[in-house]
Amino acid sequence: MDLSKRAAAIVCGALWGLLVLLGASGVQAQARGVEVAHALPASSNAAAPGIASVSARAVPFVVVIDAGHQSRWDSRTEPIGPGSSTKKAAVTSGTRGTVTRIPEYETNLRVALKLRDLLVRNGVRVIMVRTRNDVDITNSMRARVANAAHADLFIRLHCDGSGDSGVHGISVLTPGKNRWTAPIVSTSMSAARSVSAATIASTHAKNRGITRRSDLAGFNWCKVPVVLVEMGFMSNRAEDKLLASGAYQDKLAAGLARGAAKYLASKQR
Repeated sequence: MDLSKRAAAIVCGALWGLLVLLGASGVQAQARGVEVAHALPASSNAAAPGIASVSARAVPFVVVIDAGHQSRWDSRTEPIGPGSSTKKAAVTSGTRGTVTRIPEYETNLRVALKLRDLLVRNGVRVIMVRTRNDVDITNSMRARVANAAHADLFIRLHCDGSGDSGVHGISVLTPGKNRWTAPIVSTSMSAARSVSAATIASTHAKNRGITRRSDLAGFNWCKVPVVLVEMGFMSNRAEDKLLASGAYQDKLAAGLARGAAKYLASKQR
């Protein structure tokens, strides 16, 4: 990279970070292909039905939603945690529906936007890591959006894939304890239990349980409670079709919102 390009990258990166830190109501900031939407609750809207109320809180809870992956494949690598010598791909485009051929990043975003709307209706301040597919945001950068926002909960949405087309169901990942995640392991597990139970109840999908992971940059760079929901297997013909359905996406979003709200409500007791 020549000096002019390097300088431009530094300036854009700094601008992006500043916009995340200074995000305000209704603002959408774009820098380096990153789009961050910061939404305040609409007080005139009734709370979404079936979701525990958290709107009475003087200072709104903050939830950051990350629709996993993106349309751009970033072949660079990044440390799986601050100072780590172990590196993984910065970000990939994810899997793709075996029947629908819909890319994972599209499904993740569709559900993320539905989840955003439900949480905002219930008085939660929501920050979206991305609101479009053509972005370039590494996994560590996504975690740092949540950190900068001092999020009460960071929800990462993904779909799964397997070489065995018979595998199906929903799983929730949460940080395993290591030198980076120790402060958030307990709270993340609490959130994972609430989100898992509510999402399974809403969708009636197979419950594949909760798994601890210590090798994910999106966890290891995170300083706030975080969960990653694998919403289903795009490699399974039936589940792929469900994931493409607006009605099923509504069920996923409703379950995710109920689980998040239950976890948040437990924090204000």
